[in-house]
Amino acid sequence: MKHLVQFTQQRLSWGLLTLSALALEGCALYFQYVMKLDPCVMCIYQRLAILGIALGGIIGLSNPQSRLLRCLGIVVWGVSASWGLKIAIELVQIQVENNPFSTCSFLPDFPSWMPLHEWLPSVFMPTGMCGESQWMFMGVTMAEWMIVVFAIYLAAFALFFQPSLSKTIKKGLSFK
Repeated sequence: MKHLVQFTQQRLSWGLLTLSALALEGCALYFQYVMKLDPCVMCIYQRLAILGIALGGIIGLSNPQSRLLRCLGIVVWGVSASWGLKIAIELVQIQVENNPFSTCSFLPDFPSWMPLHEWLPSVFMPTGMCGESQWMFMGVTMAEWMIVVFAIYLAAFALFFQPSLSKTIKKGLSFK
């Protein structure tokens, strides 16, 4: 347990979290602009959840020795991963049901004070339909892969939660 506590207090752990989330964002943009796969509104929400995970990583990365920043980073990470998993499951249900009445909106429901789809439409403007599954890998749709991705982030969150809240370890492995 002591090693896990130490790992949560190093930039490497928070950097890996941040880089993994940013890599997923890069993949999303690759799918959209290179492979020409149009993201639906639920995909945009998942993209935002991944950015939330990256933000949690950046918060922890800024000063992993600060218990306050580790706690804030872990909370942002957990909330974002949970919300992303919820959205991914809803999207799979929409795709599996294939019900013409079970659909999602055309525009994201961002708050009026933060209309991301207007500020950065190239990243946050949905152009696809939720019921369509445009891509599969190993017989698994992108929405189903996102369930796996968010479940992994939540498993890592569960592993890191308690050690991240631990007191900061000083030189000589003594606790404050």
